[in-house]
Amino acid sequence: MITEIGIAAGDIWHYLDEHGSANLNEITHAIGKSRDLLLMSLGWLAREGHITLGNAETGYCAALTHKFK
Repeated sequence: MITEIGIAAGDIWHYLDEHGSANLNEITHAIGKSRDLLLMSLGWLAREGHITLGNAETGYCAALTHKFK
């Protein structure tokens, strides 16, 4: 399960790198993995400081904390 979370986290990171920011519904639709898995992956990215993450009112809008070149 940890591997699946990590792979999904990478997919999210690449999506946000290309699109700037997105809410949970946009990420779920674009990546095509379960909402639960994506929530775990977003939590992982947030805990590691790679993304900022809004609350339920913002639709869990996520964005990278900084862009890499």
